[in-house]
Amino acid sequence: MRTSSPVVLCLAGAGERAARRIADHLDAEFHGRADRVTAPIIFEDFVQHTQDLFLAGRDIIGVCAAGALIRALAPLLGQKRTEPAVVAISPDGASVVPLLGGHRGANALAERIAELFDAKAAITTAGDTVFGVALDAPPEGWRLDNPQDAKAVMAAALAGGDIDLEGDAAWLAPLAQARADETGAAGPRQAVLTVAGAPKPLRYAEQRLALGLGAARGADPRAMTELVDEILRRANMPRAAIAAVFSIDLKADEAAINQAAAALNAPLRTFSAAELEEETPRVSDPSEVVFNEVGCHSVAEAAALRGAGPDSALLHPKIKAANCTAALAIATAPIRQPPGRARGRLALIGTGPGRLDQRTPEATRLAAEADELVGYGLYLDLLGPLAPAHKRRTDFKLGEEEARCRYALERAGEGLTVALVCSGDPSIYAMGALVMELIDRAPAQGGVSDAARRAELIISPGVSALQSASARAGALLGHDFCAISLSDLLTPWETIERRVAAAAEGDFVIAFYNPVSERRRWQLEKARDILLRSRSAETPVLIGRQIGRPQEQLHHVELGALKAADVDMLTVVLVGSSQSRAVQAGDRSAGADGWRLYTPRGYAKKLDALE
Repeated sequence: MRTSSPVVLCLAGAGERAARRIADHLDAEFHGRADRVTAPIIFEDFVQHTQDLFLAGRDIIGVCAAGALIRALAPLLGQKRTEPAVVAISPDGASVVPLLGGHRGANALAERIAELFDAKAAITTAGDTVFGVALDAPPEGWRLDNPQDAKAVMAAALAGGDIDLEGDAAWLAPLAQARADETGAAGPRQAVLTVAGAPKPLRYAEQRLALGLGAARGADPRAMTELVDEILRRANMPRAAIAAVFSIDLKADEAAINQAAAALNAPLRTFSAAELEEETPRVSDPSEVVFNEVGCHSVAEAAALRGAGPDSALLHPKIKAANCTAALAIATAPIRQPPGRARGRLALIGTGPGRLDQRTPEATRLAAEADELVGYGLYLDLLGPLAPAHKRRTDFKLGEEEARCRYALERAGEGLTVALVCSGDPSIYAMGALVMELIDRAPAQGGVSDAARRAELIISPGVSALQSASARAGALLGHDFCAISLSDLLTPWETIERRVAAAAEGDFVIAFYNPVSERRRWQLEKARDILLRSRSAETPVLIGRQIGRPQEQLHHVELGALKAADVDMLTVVLVGSSQSRAVQAGDRSAGADGWRLYTPRGYAKKLDALE
């Protein structure tokens, strides 16, 4: 998981000069410790900031002690093949140590930094130091078909096992003298590296193949997978030789095609019908039926040829099975930058209450991967280091909810990766429902374009205000509860009133969202009066304002004393049920004004019954 540019972290003024020099040399972001370093982006908590960047997949260059980075990141380590690069540099630039992700950029970063300071990079990865080759990181244009076996093969090689290399791969020459590939040079070059003592050989292939796929709407993904395996078998080609999967843009959201690309670990790129029609003179079997259906005479073959480039040729013509088609084309050189349009993606992410440590790792990752961030300005600000200056950011005001959702969807329809940022949880009183509504509407009724509908949609949950408030004060949501918005801007007050009365009748704990605004001041007290018809005036109420942010405030009041003057639009109000209790904690800093609020679920009665 790699993002656009690395981040240079500096903890003290002694390293500021070196950090600036590195950031300028690498065109990297420069982040500095507050009150110690002058930098464009400032952080207060080094551990939290570093972990947030790491979880976001950002390559990290720390001008600090290596031990500081190790201690900060140790709790997060575990996925070697997906972790970003981490490099430590001494404040004077004399020591450059790649700590993590050596074969995913750290070694290369260390070499560039060491050259800048006329120093030596302390590279310790076994393949580089012993053989001068990283077996699990072939050069661009090549792919290892079985990376899971690289560790065992390297271990056997380091133990002195005899090495045999068959095929044509000059970059593996430091390991062994290659034998010529007798299968012929017309196809992608391949290499098989065998080490005595290793259970399996490593199989490498040059990525010169373009796989073109077509499918009827709703085609069976399993049938497509079987078809891909069949065409590779007929062509006698390994999966690793496929550089990308190509199709027509109308099929950008087709499950069978997307799942096939994912199984191959290959990017999916699409072309318009007009672009594919230009390839008609090169296809083997142009079809009028296909032209009448989608506007071009071929999909699978035309897409494969277009993806492989103007000098490419069909390696295997189209084959068909169960509403699926597949074709293979071969390029004259490795396909390093696949042409065509990527499928766009809209990710709705929740910032949670606002604190970095209460945002989910998934939300952090999706924000980091986005080409563009969209949302209400305050919510975008809560992203902190995930909203750097180099990333496009589009702010919308309060009240522009439909405009921001429509914009985000259409940008995703253009092939971009977009993150629509919400506070709390995007599917709870946020933009999730509105995005779904815009997709559900027909274009003539104000819906979004067909291209926007084909974009991938991810809704990543966040920690909601009701969860945070309840947890801060104890466990007020310990039993059945509901949430009701008191805003009558979108819901008639008569409907809200019926819901409040029904919740009171059902004896639910109630979370009131949007309890007041500058112009709406009476609804909360009206709801209180409805509840007082069936609930005691002593019922505990939790008032939570700006939960999880530096301005957080928690207050405990009784239902009879609840007033609109006690809350604002940044507040969530949790009203207990008839069973909810408030107990003094003895510590004024604990819970809400020294009170712990909870709603028992009935475990004591269950235990009594069992006894």
